[in-house]
Amino acid sequence: MVHTIQGKQVGNIGFGLMGLKFPPGRITEEQAFATIKAALDAGCNYMNAGEFYGTPTDNTLTLLNNYYARYPEDIDKILLNVKGCVFENFRPECSPSAIRTSISNSVRMIGGGGAGGEGKVRINQFEPARKDPLLEIEPIVEALKGYVEDGSIGGIALSEVSAATIRRAAKLVRVEAVEVEISLWSTEPLENGVAEACAELDIPILAYSPLGRGMLTGQIKSFSDLPENDFRRLLPRFQPDVFEGNLGLVREVEKLAARKGCTPGQIAIGWVLAVAKRPGMPKIIPIPGASTPERVRENAVEIELEEADLVELERIMKEFAPKGERYHAHALQSLDNSTA
Repeated sequence: MVHTIQGKQVGNIGFGLMGLKFPPGRITEEQAFATIKAALDAGCNYMNAGEFYGTPTDNTLTLLNNYYARYPEDIDKILLNVKGCVFENFRPECSPSAIRTSISNSVRMIGGGGAGGEGKVRINQFEPARKDPLLEIEPIVEALKGYVEDGSIGGIALSEVSAATIRRAAKLVRVEAVEVEISLWSTEPLENGVAEACAELDIPILAYSPLGRGMLTGQIKSFSDLPENDFRRLLPRFQPDVFEGNLGLVREVEKLAARKGCTPGQIAIGWVLAVAKRPGMPKIIPIPGASTPERVRENAVEIELEEADLVELERIMKEFAPKGERYHAHALQSLDNSTA
C-alpha cells in the first residue's frame, strides 16, 4: 500500500533522519548520503528532520541541503516533515516571533523556497516539536498558517499533542500529520484518544521511535553498550537498575522473530503497521531511524504478522511492560496533556 500526501506517493514505512546528525560527528556525510539514498530506493520517502538535530551549522537540514546539491533529482521524491520551535534548554516556544525565527532558519538551512526565496518549497510539513505550554493551540496554528499561505512551508503538522489539541487545531487549519511515539514499548496514543482523533479527522500519524530507540532491535544488551555521549543514557528506561528487566520484552520478541525468520526490529515495525489495519485506526507510518544503508534496508522489509503473532505480542506487552518513563522529568513537562 502507498499513501498520497500533498500529491506525493509515500510508502508504508518512512525514515527518521535524526541519527544521521545526532550525536554530532557520528558518521561522515558520505555515509549519510548513502543512507538517505538507500531509504529512497527502499520506498521510505516520507522523511522526518529537525532544525535542532545536530549543531546550528551541521544538522539534518544542512545535510539535506548538501544532499540535494549532489542529487537534485531527489528533491521531488522526498516528502519532508521538519520539527522546529525548540530553543534554549529544549524549551518549546511557539510565539509568532519564535515561529518566524524557526521557519526562516529552517528554510535558510535547507536552501530553498518560501517567502521570496529561490527554488522549490523543500519543507512539506513543519511542526513545532512540542506545543508551547504558555500558549493555546489556536494562535500557534494561525501563525503557522501564514507561512503556508506565503509558500515558506507546504503544510502544518503537530507533534506530541493531545486529542483535544488536535481537534481544536483541526477546526482552524488542515493538520497534515501528527507525530507521536508508538512502539511495542509505547502505546499511549492508542489509548489516550490521539489515534481516535486522527482517524476521525483523516490525519496520518507519524510513529517515531517504533524500535524503542533501538532497544527493540536486540542490538543493545546493557547500559554500557550506549556510547558516552548518547542521550539514551539520560532516559529512565535505559537506566542500569531497570535495564535488565526491560530486556525481558526484547528477548521474547527475539524468540518470535527467530520463529518467523526475520529480525526483532522487523517484528516491531510490523506490529505498528498491523495496528494501523485495525478498525477505527488512522494511517500510521512508522519512521524508524538508521545510520547505515544495511539497517535502512532491513527496516524497510514489511513482515506480515498473523493473528497468532499479534496475540503473542499482546501477551508479551502485558507481561513485560516497560519499567520507567519515556523521558526524564524535564522532557515530560513539555508534553501536552490538554483535555479541553
